[in-house]
Amino acid sequence: MIILSLFLMVSGLLIINTIYAYQTKHIDSNFFHTLWYYIKLIPFFLSASMMIGYGVKHLTKVVGNLTFSLIVSKGMEILVCVVIGYMFFKEFPNWRTAIGIIVILIGFWILKGK
Repeated sequence: MIILSLFLMVSGLLIINTIYAYQTKHIDSNFFHTLWYYIKLIPFFLSASMMIGYGVKHLTKVVGNLTFSLIVSKGMEILVCVVIGYMFFKEFPNWRTAIGIIVILIGFWILKGK
């Protein structure tokens, strides 16, 4: 069940972050072009949102803690953003990226402790 939860969350996060990265790189900033792009992608947003929601729900059932499940989801989102940044923009993570991720994860850990 944990593997299914993590798979659902990663899949949903990949879909959403890919949509935004593709828009940034390939879609004209004209309002109507952007609107038409999002109208065409409503089914993908819906499925991605459901994947993330069910992933968090099932992980919460397994571990018994919603805060932990949301922290796992945010950590996965950060890693997905790094991967998508590399795929679309050829941005290779450097030491500053690693420090940023560590600071964010420490913040989540501190939040979890309270």
